[in-house]
Amino acid sequence: MKAVAYYHSLPITDAAALQDIELPEPVAGPRDLLVEVKAISVNPVDTKVRQNVQPEEGTAKVLGWDVAGIVKAVGSDVTLFQPGDKVYYAGSIARAGANSELHAVDERIVGHMPKTLGFAEAAALPLTAITAWELLFERLQISEGSADLGQSLLIVGAAGGVGSILTQLASRLTGLTVIGTASRPQTQAWVRTLGADRVVDHSQPLAQALKQDGIDQVTHVASLTQTDLHLDQLVEALAPQGRLALIDDPRQLDVTKLKRKSLSLHWEFMYTRSLFETPDMLEQHKLLERVAELIDAGTLKTTLGEHYGSINASNLRRAHALLESGKAQGKIVLEGF
Repeated sequence: MKAVAYYHSLPITDAAALQDIELPEPVAGPRDLLVEVKAISVNPVDTKVRQNVQPEEGTAKVLGWDVAGIVKAVGSDVTLFQPGDKVYYAGSIARAGANSELHAVDERIVGHMPKTLGFAEAAALPLTAITAWELLFERLQISEGSADLGQSLLIVGAAGGVGSILTQLASRLTGLTVIGTASRPQTQAWVRTLGADRVVDHSQPLAQALKQDGIDQVTHVASLTQTDLHLDQLVEALAPQGRLALIDDPRQLDVTKLKRKSLSLHWEFMYTRSLFETPDMLEQHKLLERVAELIDAGTLKTTLGEHYGSINASNLRRAHALLESGKAQGKIVLEGF
């Protein structure tokens, strides 16, 4: 089968950083689906793994953890799906990625694709939707419902992949006042269309920008990028006993700064359930089913930002380069081989 992979960790400007190759077809395990990949999207995790994980000598590593496709075959113990089902999912970081014509995935982390979306639009959603949902409702423990409980959420990096879906979830499923950050006029406009009540520029000191907008403090923060650079500002902006959640990988994080206000710290990593096969692994299937319902009801919309054409090494190198620039808006999607 066709696939895109790498043999050595290289800068994305190197033509060998991602290559078109041929691989044997994967074999589905008892609880696996064998999926014919129709579309993929690209996430920061792809660039981080490519930069930091060196494959064993002579072996190819396939990236890609956002998929929309059609079930081709099912394992002996599969109960949730059947061949022909359209599905979307984020896969497991402990297994081969999905930048390939066929992909094997555990059914417990797969959802039925929204009926109102095409493959490209659906592929933009799984990883970021799972991350945003778990961060909002499980890590920060926000309750669903429109009641105004006097709570507010500051989303740092609201125009990116996770921010784009988190802003929608928070503004449409909760009573939170939602403040998104974005640094350019076009990304600020994008965040407003997603439902943010306020938008501030994160290239400026955040606490100061919030106060200029009439916001003295927030009760919750979702820090999606550059947490180490913003930490002092986030601590200042948070109300006493507030909650701080993050998804990025700060080189340093002085958590003693949280003590004076009794702030709590919550880390979200959407691969935890599949990586450790936790007893509640099926929750990601249920979550994706719920997101599909919300999409089909018009409550949420896809966060597809740019369509980069067919799935091949050249187009994936372009996508990685844009992600590494930090200027991506929404999700980058590729479709078909």
